Amino acid sequence: MSEFGFAIMGAGDISRKFCDAVKRIGGAKVIAVSSKSEDRARAFAEKEGIAAYYGSYEKMLEEQRPDCVYIGADTGSHFDLTTLCLKHKTPVLCEKAMFCTVDEAKRAIEYSKEQGVFMMEAMWSYFLPAIKKAKEWLDGGKIGEPYASDAVIGFKAPTHEGNRYFNTALGGGVAYDLTVYTFDLTTLMLGRDFLGCDVFALWDKSGVDTVNHAVLRYKNCLSSMTTSIIGPLEEKLIIYGSGGKIVVPSSHFASRAYLYGPDGKIAEEFIDDKTENGFVYEAAEAMNCVLSGKKESDVVPLSVTLSAAEFYEKIYATR
Repeated sequence: MSEFGFAIMGAGDISRKFCDAVKRIGGAKVIAVSSKSEDRARAFAEKEGIAAYYGSYEKMLEEQRPDCVYIGADTGSHFDLTTLCLKHKTPVLCEKAMFCTVDEAKRAIEYSKEQGVFMMEAMWSYFLPAIKKAKEWLDGGKIGEPYASDAVIGFKAPTHEGNRYFNTALGGGVAYDLTVYTFDLTTLMLGRDFLGCDVFALWDKSGVDTVNHAVLRYKNCLSSMTTSIIGPLEEKLIIYGSGGKIVVPSSHFASRAYLYGPDGKIAEEFIDDKTENGFVYEAAEAMNCVLSGKKESDVVPLSVTLSAAEFYEKIYATR
């Protein structure tokens, strides 16, 4: 069998990380890269050893006919690029946040089903061994019944003119960049069947949200989430239970997880010293799903993407 051919849309740093991930999995390679700028695509291809480059996304799809496209372009272009791939019946792995609105998510999901084409959001954190271990502890009853959780991510984003973080046209703002992680990881652990949510946000003069705070209300658990792009926060995911707690430092790129007993002492420690590029897992998942004929991932189903889009709209309703 010939190698599985990925193509990349977007020639930024995150696409370089994905390209490196593909090199680490067997039976796959990146066959082409495209960008709005052909010069950027050329420079990317030369540095990464990719045979073909394009200044046109559609031309790449027409000429290369890749097995799957990874979309690493700015968030504001995700919907258009995803539907372009679906139009050409090309499977899609799109960087988070995959869509900005519920309308975009619903239209793309319906179109993917009409076309019979695989589509998945690149929520790489779901696959990290430390996250999987934390989920295993929780589901195994190691901390008893959870009654509270706290997910926090924050850093000071660049503020120079043209950066994506403070640009609404590029899909800027903390919700699409960081809150997607806190929401997806919280609901991965505790489920998406929360009874309601309270959402608060701070807004920049550029029109983007800079700080989010939300509380999901479950039947017997309250889950807090805080994110920021205007200053650093102590990044963590903590789940408190009747018999202890689980702590995952820097949960969106976690390499460690700690299980505490009811005495407040560490009962188990998990250290992932093998993962060098966490994008490997999502790339392999997309490849295996496509090869097996699946239209969505069991790990990151399309319902996850729709649920997140619904949550973004709650945040933007506070503006």
